[in-house]
Amino acid sequence: MAVPPVPQARTAVVVRAVRVPLLLDIVIGLLTAVALPLAVVAIPNTISVVAALLPPGVSQISMMRAHGLALPAMLLTVPLAAVAVRRFRAAPILVAGLTLLALADVAGGYAGSTALVALLRVIHGVGAGVLVPATLVAVSERPRRGILLPIWAGMLAVSLLSAQALALWPLDDVDSWQVTLQPYPLLTGIALGLAAAYLVLWLVAGDGAAVIQSAGAMRETPMIDDPEDEPYEDDVVAVSPAPPALSPPTAAERGRLTLAAVPAAGIAVLAVGTTYDWPPALVIAVAGLAVIAMLALGAVGTSEQPGGRAVAFTNVAVGLVVLPTAAQATYVELGGLGGPGLSGLWLPFVLAAVAALGAAVMAGRVPETMTAKLTGGGLAAVVIGLCAIRLLVPAPYGPPLVVPFVLLAAGSAVALVGALRQAGVGAALLGLSLCFPAVLAGFLLGTGIQVNLLRGVSQSGDATKQALVDGFIGALHAWALAGGFAVVGIIVLAAVLARRDAGTSPSGAAAVSGQARASRDGHVVIPAPTPSPEDDGGATGEPLPDR
Repeated sequence: MAVPPVPQARTAVVVRAVRVPLLLDIVIGLLTAVALPLAVVAIPNTISVVAALLPPGVSQISMMRAHGLALPAMLLTVPLAAVAVRRFRAAPILVAGLTLLALADVAGGYAGSTALVALLRVIHGVGAGVLVPATLVAVSERPRRGILLPIWAGMLAVSLLSAQALALWPLDDVDSWQVTLQPYPLLTGIALGLAAAYLVLWLVAGDGAAVIQSAGAMRETPMIDDPEDEPYEDDVVAVSPAPPALSPPTAAERGRLTLAAVPAAGIAVLAVGTTYDWPPALVIAVAGLAVIAMLALGAVGTSEQPGGRAVAFTNVAVGLVVLPTAAQATYVELGGLGGPGLSGLWLPFVLAAVAALGAAVMAGRVPETMTAKLTGGGLAAVVIGLCAIRLLVPAPYGPPLVVPFVLLAAGSAVALVGALRQAGVGAALLGLSLCFPAVLAGFLLGTGIQVNLLRGVSQSGDATKQALVDGFIGALHAWALAGGFAVVGIIVLAAVLARRDAGTSPSGAAAVSGQARASRDGHVVIPAPTPSPEDDGGATGEPLPDR
């Protein structure tokens, strides 16, 4: 007797029900690992490195201004993209952001004017600003976000540390200045392909989720084609849990995210204005006020959200010091200034990347009661890394740089994981909206210190090559000291505000501990209220679970 084709149809359904969620998580992990570096590598302004290749008659100053528009465009886009991704979900927004990057890469090879460079760099910034919040929401939607979220935090820390080096590597021995506009076109294409695969799998998994919910998630469901048939052994499948649906953003959340665009716009205008020869002291003062404004927004605008203040302060601290410090250290370690050059820096960066990802994954496994300590300990490691910059940079060889780079990357990753595990999705996006304005503020502060010291060298009458090199090194050391004090100040401020909140609201800590938590299978578990006053309440919000 011929075997009927019914079991084959059942097998196809089983493969779709079991394998698609796992494959979707794998694609999201790969997409995060590729998209975040692509987004952050758009930040550095590297046109001065290939200034000799610019066409005759093109102003180098105007071209530098045009090339520097990517970061202002990016930090203005992040809060607006956060609102969009909460409303339209992550998959289509990721495809849109990577499409913008791909179009800018393709057009970059044909750029020939300052106006076109400015337009393409703005598109780069918008595309990059879309990718960062979209990848965060993408990993937050998955049941395996206990693994994906640490990967996201680790990759953000690695990207901030290595962005300057990644932007400079393609410029070695080039014969065209347009390379600065398309440093990694192949990687952009790979990321776009992954985003398209993610969109398709997301649609497939979304269709399956409706069927799973109607039958009851996480139970063994017999798939029998005929009521008279007896179930085969392979007819019973363990259905994976449907991805947790994030509730739409409230009006208050949209308002807070939109409000985050205000300091972003202010620091963006400041960045453009400083290119018109502002005095260094004025640049430092205004950038410092911008940092204070961001901390104030993080303290006040997130006070009603569980973990909101911690994630906001952590993003400000990490953004303020990691990329600006690593960028200056990378320039100091170039061969022309006595360092090993880019070829000698690959080992410190690779080891720092491995350490950051490993530390982030380990931080994701720590009990939730210790997440606040993770945040403080990670920021303390960043401070130690800044101290190591002062002690070990410049280094004629690459291996000594492993110490500061590992401390900066791993400390940032651990601090971000600890903060994100305490925060809801809306609070996490608001904190992320403060990260890149802090990056720009760090660049302005570091540049102001550098220009002030180099101007003193040039006016001293001893402007030799070694004196200029010493000026660059002194500026890096001064900025590392200032950045270290700034991070320590943020740690102290967070501790003082947390203690004040605990003193004024005895049930505040219990409310946070009583918020919705998630189990390993992705289901949210809300603890039942007890008569005890210390368990009273229950914080609202959408926590990013650690499992």
